[in-house]
Amino acid sequence: MPEKIYTIPINEAFDACAAEPSEGCPFCRLKAMLEQNELDIILGGAMMEPDVRIKTNEQGFCRRHFDNMLGKNNRLGIGLILESHLDELRGKLEPGGISALLKGGSAAAALERLDKLDEGCYLCGRVNHSFDRMLSNAAYLWDSDGEFRAKTKAQPYFCLPHFKLWSKAARTEMSKKRFEEFYAAASEVVLAYFDTLRADVSWFCKKFDYRYDAEPWGNSKDAVERAVKFLRGV
Repeated sequence: MPEKIYTIPINEAFDACAAEPSEGCPFCRLKAMLEQNELDIILGGAMMEPDVRIKTNEQGFCRRHFDNMLGKNNRLGIGLILESHLDELRGKLEPGGISALLKGGSAAAALERLDKLDEGCYLCGRVNHSFDRMLSNAAYLWDSDGEFRAKTKAQPYFCLPHFKLWSKAARTEMSKKRFEEFYAAASEVVLAYFDTLRADVSWFCKKFDYRYDAEPWGNSKDAVERAVKFLRGV
């Protein structure tokens, strides 16, 4: 059984998305909330904590999270993080020449460090850890709470990436029979939106044919943007 510490924000996200369908996938809303919380923390007092600075020096940040931090207008905070991160990196990238690379010496270690830099992001790790626990909590809620099962049916949709992750969490948390029930209920929401979206995208494309010029756009004007959100999430 997962540690049930995220049930309140999960219920709040499901309530908000059911009340306003334009909010979209409740898990996208939850993940965005986690990312904003982590951005506020890392650009607040956490940046001065030695254990946090050690991790940010080692892991760095992906380009998207660097851009998010720049959008927070705390350039001094980012500068302080970058100062020690750059110092740490500089010390690991001294060249050792071809011979050192062939012998697995300092050049090889430098390349390995660059690989780790590409693969790592302090904020991604923090957000994904919390989000995984949210997914397990949401599976627990569906399994144990009839009201939450009703909320699931009321969702506008679940984006495909988060539907997949939630289904994987549910398969781990639930019995085989219960998981089959969960998948049938959650996929019903996904497939209903899928069919509506597919029709909207098709109509969007038809509107560029002169034969349909006089026809109304209906709900298709933002169909391309909605399709991208459905396929890739946020």
